[in-house]
Amino acid sequence: MACLYATQPYFLSWTFSVQPSPPHRLSPNCTRPLFLSYTNRTVNSLFGHKLLRASISSSCLSHEADTTNRSSTLRELCEGHVPDHVLRRVEEVGYIVPTNVQQQALPILFSGRDCILHAQTGSGKTLAYLLLVYSLINTQRSAVQALIVVPTRELGMQVTKVARVLAAKPEDLQLEMKSCTVMALLDGGTLRRHKNWLKAEPPTIVVATLGSLCQMVEKQIFKLETLRVLIIDEVDFMFNSSKQVGSLRKLLTSYSSSNHRQTIFASASIPQHRRFLYDCIQQKWTKADVVHVHVNPIEPMPSSLHHRFVICGKKERHTALLSLLQSDAPQCAIIFVGVQSEKSKKAGDASPATLLINFLKASHMGCSDILLLEEDMNLNQRAASLSVSTVQLPDV
Repeated sequence: MACLYATQPYFLSWTFSVQPSPPHRLSPNCTRPLFLSYTNRTVNSLFGHKLLRASISSSCLSHEADTTNRSSTLRELCEGHVPDHVLRRVEEVGYIVPTNVQQQALPILFSGRDCILHAQTGSGKTLAYLLLVYSLINTQRSAVQALIVVPTRELGMQVTKVARVLAAKPEDLQLEMKSCTVMALLDGGTLRRHKNWLKAEPPTIVVATLGSLCQMVEKQIFKLETLRVLIIDEVDFMFNSSKQVGSLRKLLTSYSSSNHRQTIFASASIPQHRRFLYDCIQQKWTKADVVHVHVNPIEPMPSSLHHRFVICGKKERHTALLSLLQSDAPQCAIIFVGVQSEKSKKAGDASPATLLINFLKASHMGCSDILLLEEDMNLNQRAASLSVSTVQLPDV
């Protein structure tokens, strides 16, 4: 598998994984798929178990994490906070030993402090904040108590799936307690069904994309008065998105108050994180005692991955990409493309994705199997693209 990022005007970054398969080259009748995507994140893993070195810092706290007094299991770390049936599900799924981000963040989260989880993809941030959610919610209350906001439908589907797995009750508790319900309020879904659900029997946990969420909040169908915890996943992506930043600011300050909830931000990368921490306090996105949990990996990337970048002129990017595809000949590839500016749209220019697709179809040795995935695609369009990829994507 190869990933190419073509979102910056003057460089291309090429990432590929080392595979033991025999060498190969693209033929003129190539049927290997290329994916063009506007999404700035490829979700590799929701939970990771690689040992990392951690540090914790905030406006009033900065020190290296003490790893000499580690809890040996997640159960030991969570007992007294997370219900036993959830911990049993965690163990059944196979999560026994906490990762460093879980080891360092969970005591802070359980103390009620607002928190910024800053650690690489696959380090275990999702499990950390879901364990916090299950420590706070009361399934006997018919109200939305936890809201998890994600930038894309695909990430939302993954988080929802994991939340439902952990919420499943064992048979011996089926009649003793009310089930925890998890709603996926994601772009491309049927909002009418969600509207009826929210009115009839509000779910305990909602995983939402901002577009669908704000529609419900503005129509006063979804009210946040009962919210106990708000989690913003991939927060750096959402603040850097011109489409989402306005709605995100409203969610953090207008639709609900940081004084009445616990707020968690999670991301693999937070540029200028000290400034972000300052803004969290000044803009009242969080309480003043917010803690920044920063886990620095000893090995930032798996050994099977290699990063390269090519410096070239803006007009040479397509040619450079073609050269990389021809020289490395990946069995399949994902190409990330920058979104089109509003100025370019108003001028009637073709989008960067359209230009690249046309170039590759004309130049890439006759290979025409190029699939497009966009943020604005509805559910049926996304499913159609993914169904094609399911049939033709080779094992890598």
